[in-house]
Amino acid sequence: MIAGGSRHMKEAEKKAVDQDVDWSVYIRLLRYVRPYWWRLALGFGCGGLYAGAQAGMVWVIRGGFRKVFDPTDAPLATVLALAALFPAVAFARGIADYLSNYLIKWVGNRVVQDLRDDIFRHLHTLSLSYFSRSRTGELIARTSNDPMLVERAVSTVIADIAKEPLTMVAMLCWIFYVDAKLAAVSFVLFPICVLPIALFGRKVRRYSREAQARIADVTSILQETLSGVKIVKAFGMEEYENRRFTEQTRSFFRRRMGVVRASSVVEPIIVVLAASAAAFVLVYVRAARMSLEDFVAFVTALFMAYEPVKKLSRVAMLVQQSTAAADRIFETLDTKSTVTDKLDAVDFAGTLSEVVFEDIHFGYEAGKELFSGLNLRVKAGESIAIVGSSGSGKTTLVNLIPRFYDVTGGRILLNGTDARDITLSSLRRMCGLVTQETFLFNDTVANNILYGMPGASRADIEEAARSAFAHDFIMAMPEGYDTVIGERGVRLSGGQCQRISIARAVLRNPPILILDEATSALDTESERMVQAAIDRLMHGRTVFAIAHRLSTIANCNRIIVLDGGRIAEQGTHADLLAAGGLYKRLYDLQFSA
Repeated sequence: MIAGGSRHMKEAEKKAVDQDVDWSVYIRLLRYVRPYWWRLALGFGCGGLYAGAQAGMVWVIRGGFRKVFDPTDAPLATVLALAALFPAVAFARGIADYLSNYLIKWVGNRVVQDLRDDIFRHLHTLSLSYFSRSRTGELIARTSNDPMLVERAVSTVIADIAKEPLTMVAMLCWIFYVDAKLAAVSFVLFPICVLPIALFGRKVRRYSREAQARIADVTSILQETLSGVKIVKAFGMEEYENRRFTEQTRSFFRRRMGVVRASSVVEPIIVVLAASAAAFVLVYVRAARMSLEDFVAFVTALFMAYEPVKKLSRVAMLVQQSTAAADRIFETLDTKSTVTDKLDAVDFAGTLSEVVFEDIHFGYEAGKELFSGLNLRVKAGESIAIVGSSGSGKTTLVNLIPRFYDVTGGRILLNGTDARDITLSSLRRMCGLVTQETFLFNDTVANNILYGMPGASRADIEEAARSAFAHDFIMAMPEGYDTVIGERGVRLSGGQCQRISIARAVLRNPPILILDEATSALDTESERMVQAAIDRLMHGRTVFAIAHRLSTIANCNRIIVLDGGRIAEQGTHADLLAAGGLYKRLYDLQFSA
């Protein structure tokens, strides 16, 4: 079933990318150009000047040959004037070319920046369910690599459109002016130049999309391997990871070469057609007894017309490549979050008095409920410990409070108000989170503690660190609070990372505190320090604590035991042990050794 489904998906994808250019995608892409229309207009204006300068060069060349080879011996001053005019026109052409390229490529690169910013901003609006089914490497590729391909579609294509059509028209006018009959015959070749584009354009689009998918695989493997380098080395899997990475880079290489083959064959075909036209021109000139200056002007204009034809012929190729990348970008931007604010949502106001789980239903997949009718009432200031076997829904339950996921049935009430009627920003400001896997940024200690409370003072930061028993080891660092701790806090021990994470929560001062296995990954000494910091942090707050080590939650006001999507037992540590139920069994299993 899985293999068959995968095959159908690949066939559908191949069919989609084998279609002609999706101009609607390209038009949508060009909407990002709209804020910079005046730069684009200037670029087009300079493109017009460039085309005029090209036509002027043909005029100067034709006039120069006529005067230099004039049998009546034109005055030297006239020849010198024409000679001086030639570099002047070339200079004007160069300035116009530079300004047109700069302005349009500025717009192209700014569009790339805007796309990256929009993708990054949009990713932060998506719910956790999206990230749980997406690969990190692919999201990185869509944010970093795909916009680079789009840049060519915007800057290169628009630059060509700004200059080349006018240049081609100007050269064609010259060609028809010099010899209309010869021009008409030569013009027959122009439509033929379009045929290679139609033949190879679809292949370029298909190979480009497949290449983008492969670079996402490469990025995923790279991200996983670098993040888990300790595990790779511990299990001696370096060669396995090398082979896996090489397979993906080789796959990417093959598809990139497919793009190169399909796009590179176009220009040689056009060159052959142009050379055939030149050969015909030579024969015609001999038969028609064309003058030297007319011949030079005709050939110059013909070859100047060839360059625009060549560049315009690649426009569709570049659009094919870029729309494959743009498809992936817009697929991400079009993804809607499953957790959003209601139009009439309001900020939470006042002091928290209770949190109520009322007939809660939830499941990650349709038809598979994890909770079915769960009820729980928690008073403000009460500490609730949540225990249960793996997969019983402990972490899921606390993730419903800040609406990382939305319930599929029932309500979570804060002071009687449905959490879905409260704005996400104010709801999450009420929650402090300390998890087993602490996440620290590659920044200073101070900025890591400050994260989420950017307006706090240095005195507030230090006070939070003292409350988390972190101040002493921070001051022992080379630069104290200004010490950069490395990616994910690599320069700190597990206990130190956890205490900085607790200091972050202390500074935020939330009324609701969520502790998810906060001490389970620590050694005994570190656990004691962290537990002392947690005990201080818990004071005066409504606490939801998950812990596998049952000894760490013995002092909670109430313990609830989850089993089969419901609360099987609840009470104090002593009451549950005395009841001899599921909690007693979990306790005995843990301490039987």
